[in-house]
Amino acid sequence: MKVMAQMSMVMNLDKCIGCHTCSVTCKQAWTNRTGMEYVWFNNVETRPGLGYPRTYEDQETWGGGWVRTRRGKLKLRAGGRLKKLATIFSNPKLPTIHDYYEPWTYDYDMLLSAPADTRHTPVARPKSLLTGEDTKITWSANWDDDLGGSQEIAAQDPLLKHMSEHVAMEFEKTFMFYLPRICEHCLNPSCVASCPSGAMYKRVEDGIVLVDQDQCRGWRMCVTGCPYKKVYFNHKTGKAEKCTLCYPRIEVGLPTVCSETCVGRLRYLGLVLYDADRVGEAAAVEDEHDLLAAQRSVFLDPHDPAVIEAARRDGIAEDWIAAAQASPIWKLISEYEVALPLHPEYRTLPMVWYIPPLSPVVDVVTSSGNDGEDARTLYTAISTMRIPLEYLAELFSAGDTRPVEKTLRRLAAMRSYMRDINLGHEPQEEIAAAVGMTGTEVREMYRLLAIAKYEERYVIPSAHAETAAGLEEMACSLDYEGGPGMGGAGPFGSSSGHPAPASVETFHALKSRQTADDPHVPTGPSRVNLLNWDGRGAAGLFPPAEEKPPGAVAVADPDAAPGTFADDPNPGGFPGVAHGDGPMSPADAGGPAEDGAAGAGEEGRR
Repeated sequence: MKVMAQMSMVMNLDKCIGCHTCSVTCKQAWTNRTGMEYVWFNNVETRPGLGYPRTYEDQETWGGGWVRTRRGKLKLRAGGRLKKLATIFSNPKLPTIHDYYEPWTYDYDMLLSAPADTRHTPVARPKSLLTGEDTKITWSANWDDDLGGSQEIAAQDPLLKHMSEHVAMEFEKTFMFYLPRICEHCLNPSCVASCPSGAMYKRVEDGIVLVDQDQCRGWRMCVTGCPYKKVYFNHKTGKAEKCTLCYPRIEVGLPTVCSETCVGRLRYLGLVLYDADRVGEAAAVEDEHDLLAAQRSVFLDPHDPAVIEAARRDGIAEDWIAAAQASPIWKLISEYEVALPLHPEYRTLPMVWYIPPLSPVVDVVTSSGNDGEDARTLYTAISTMRIPLEYLAELFSAGDTRPVEKTLRRLAAMRSYMRDINLGHEPQEEIAAAVGMTGTEVREMYRLLAIAKYEERYVIPSAHAETAAGLEEMACSLDYEGGPGMGGAGPFGSSSGHPAPASVETFHALKSRQTADDPHVPTGPSRVNLLNWDGRGAAGLFPPAEEKPPGAVAVADPDAAPGTFADDPNPGGFPGVAHGDGPMSPADAGGPAEDGAAGAGEEGRR
């Protein structure tokens, strides 16, 4: 048994309202750059629908994930090394920009510069961000938002191909729900196995899957290999990029941006301990319906003394073991068994799990004039409403409806059991017993799903320097601006200067970098601004004014350069700014820069 830790996420779909706040904040934090206009590390899909990119779940077309051979071994659906070598310069199984969408902006200047005319109102026409020409908007990352079940969208849903025509025709009358998606950070990632250059890797410390921008050669085999299509190609830098699970935040104990800003509070983050030696065996089980149980068996009970001893032996810190014991992920997946993986049939063992939505069932029961919270009524509705069970099973249990029905029954039992308590009635223990739980377990599950506090939903231990030295910026997948992952001066693009490494939001890491003797020092023609100042100057970016004796005044020095004074700490430079390497250039102060580079004032706004 080899014990390893994995940072994981669970999303409660009952709470998602489709507001896309998670998508917008993730976009602003990670993909608001040239070459990434079409990229959404986090997107919210309306189901049934086509998803993003369109029909990404049709693996017969895209060739993502793993398949099991007759000998019981796993192989990439898109082909092994020989197939990749033969198609390395022409990979046909890639989504096109049509399958994503052509990003656009608007000609806003027309609204400001158009002459005054009482007959016509100026119009900001959409402009393609790829060609700069006028374009017609026909699709986007959430184009099918709120259209789940409509014939225009749902008829092309890959999951509905497995169902009868009756189901497809009546589906819009049954339910619609939102499905937020990020990278799954799988235990058996097919994207990592697909990378010819070895640029994609899974971090030993916490299992986060990243891309080494130095090693990436832009073959895009990872895009094909990922069955969730959560690896994107940056056409500006020629590199692959993907969700990083906000590792700079995770390392200092903060939740991801999408979790932090989620309006519905539907996301849970925590550690899971698992047996790395059993991952391959679990992913290669013969029956797809056994994949869920096989993956659950890989997870280790953090309260088991034998597991704790093995974790210590394998170098897992005590506070990480304690975090795994308090993890909401372990409780939702293995104790309460209400969370399910997304498409386990891809055999990647995904680590972003979902609690299926019960609300559509409750809504239908209530609209029929019955009590939507009554346990017996809910149980009957769940077992007879085969349409949502079939569809949810295609998403979360490889088509097996039993795990989905078990989950929905437990959620229904929780609602009925807690309603009696909230109304002052005596709780009915038989309700909890009917779903294989005790009353105490139901109350604990209710607290976690309904009223859990911030520290209960996000149990994230900080990174340890002794086990993950240099994680803050040495192991970047998306390097700092101006670094190898951001273009720079070269064949894959250009940038406005070469600022030094900086993490804007990681306060503790920034403080450590300012005081520690580490390799993160500015090199080359760097400009100084509030974002990249590393604290190594003589007196800092804004040095304190020198104390002068009472009555002393600055006197011009006849031997000094024009415009300076005898006691000026920065002769020949700009007033009030001292730099450890000497006087600042005009570009440093925000003035005209060489080669059209932006000044520090512009850089500070980025």
